[in-house]
This record gives sequence, structure tokens and C-alpha cells, in this order.
Amino acid sequence: MEETLLLGLKDQEGYLSFWNDSLSYVLRGCMLMELAFRRRIRITKDAFTGMTNISDRPIEVISIKPTGEVLLDEALKTIKGSESPRAVASWMDLLSGETWNIAKAGYQLKQVRERLAKGLVDKGVLRTEKRNFLFFDMATHPVQDPRAKDEVIVRVMDTLNLPRSAAIPTRAGRPNTPGSPASYGGSRYNIGQGIGGQGGRLTMAPVANTRFYRGEEDARFALLRRVCLVAAACAGSVLENPLTHMDMETRDRAVSRAENLMEVYGHWPYKKDSPLYTQEIDSGEAGDMMVEEVVAAVISVMRKMDKLI
Repeated sequence: MEETLLLGLKDQEGYLSFWNDSLSYVLRGCMLMELAFRRRIRITKDAFTGMTNISDRPIEVISIKPTGEVLLDEALKTIKGSESPRAVASWMDLLSGETWNIAKAGYQLKQVRERLAKGLVDKGVLRTEKRNFLFFDMATHPVQDPRAKDEVIVRVMDTLNLPRSAAIPTRAGRPNTPGSPASYGGSRYNIGQGIGGQGGRLTMAPVANTRFYRGEEDARFALLRRVCLVAAACAGSVLENPLTHMDMETRDRAVSRAENLMEVYGHWPYKKDSPLYTQEIDSGEAGDMMVEEVVAAVISVMRKMDKLI
């Protein structure tokens, strides 16, 4: 959740695009995926399981143990307290307030973006400032420690199979980073220069001297989490933010790869005949399937967002 928001924030200005009306919806989907990664929810199994689309199958709570994250615990409590089972698509609607039913307004999780930003302020990643927008004042959250955002962008580049040298262009007010482009003049990079090689294989590679993702390569579902990050960024219209310094052709190819990843992992079962599928997405533990089902359901909804919002 935090990584997706961080990609959308303008570094110096500290706010999201005023025209982005999809990110809030996507963040609710990220919550559902995170609850699945933490083994709190799963897709319900019944006699009609194989006859319905994965995103239309109801989810159920399998553990009410607190996660330690306030927003996740609120979402978990809301799902647990529901009068009837609801599908992933329905929960994304209700948690984001995308419903005309006034009786369902109580399901909405409010001020999610602001609360996530304040959490990043507490971690030292962002800072809080007041900015005047002609008719009103608004709290903004510029980037305080660029290393956190840089590490997120590196993971995006790896997943898109772009070279890591493309990850950290010079930002306004920051000294040049070794190996980074000198400006936003439209640098060209080739899909295939990344860690996946010319074959474009989805693979995992650790980031040296990491600060905010320590031990990531040993974490459960580390590679699948990267896929979820790219899918959320693409659906939330923030994927192009770290690509703005690239030429149009490179950006188009990068977005196309993101959409291909969503097609592979937003389908259940995953499209294992695709070169973008890899068994490395599994954690190797019992119960992997119930996690992957929720991920597939959420990404499936994200793929249809233009029709839903």
C-alpha cells in the first residue's frame, strides 16, 4: 500500500495528481492482497467454485489476529462483521465508498491516503508541510528520505525488466546519482536489459545495501509482491511517474509488460504457459494457493477498472 502511494506522490510538492480518481480504489485492493499475504482472508470454497469468475467468489476471514497495522485491522474487522459473504470486487467498492447504497456507507475506510502518508512521515520517509492552493490550505507530504522511494522504483524496474540504471534519474534539488541519467530529456532503455534478460523471465534479485527492504529475498512471496506492486501502480495510474524521464517507446513497452503481468496473474489459475509465469512466486509453504487466489481476484478487478469506475 505504502509503496503504491509513494510512487504517486510528487517528490518536492508532496501531493498526488488532482486528476487521479483511481488510486483510492486500488489501495483498497492492496489491503485485501496484504490481508491474504498475512493469512487473514481467503476465497470461499463451495460447490460453485469452478463455475464463477475468481473476482466474483466471496471471501472469508480465517484469522482475526491483529496485523499491527491500523488500516489492515480496520478492514479485517469490517469484513468479519459483514452480514453476508461478499466478493473481492464488492469489497473494493464498499471499502472505497464506490456505492450508491447509503446503507452501505459505513463500510467505507476513510482518509486512507492521508493516513498512509502520515505513517510514512512517522517512518522518516516523508515530511509534512502546509501548502496554499489559492482558495484553501492543504497538508502535503514531500519526500524526506529519497532512498525509500528509490528502492521501490528499483523493484519496479526489475519487474518491468528495465536496467536498474534507469531507476533513479536526477531529481530537482538532488545531486546526481551515479549511473543515473543526467536529465529528464527522454532517455531510451531497452526492455530486456534488466535482470530478466532478453527472454523477459520474471526473476528475483536482491538490492545491495537496502535499508527499507532488509531480507526481502528471504520473505514469503517476495516476487509475487513485486508483481502486485506493478499491477497496483499500473491500475492506479502512477506507474508512469518513475518512467517520465524515458522516451515514449520505452514507456509504452514498460506499460505493456505491466499489463501482460496483470493478464498472467489476474487470471485463475495463473497462466502458466506464459514466459512471465514462474514457480518462484510461491513461498513454498502450505496454503500458498489461498493467498494466490485472492491476489488473482484483486488483479482481475484492477484489469477491469476502466469499466468499473
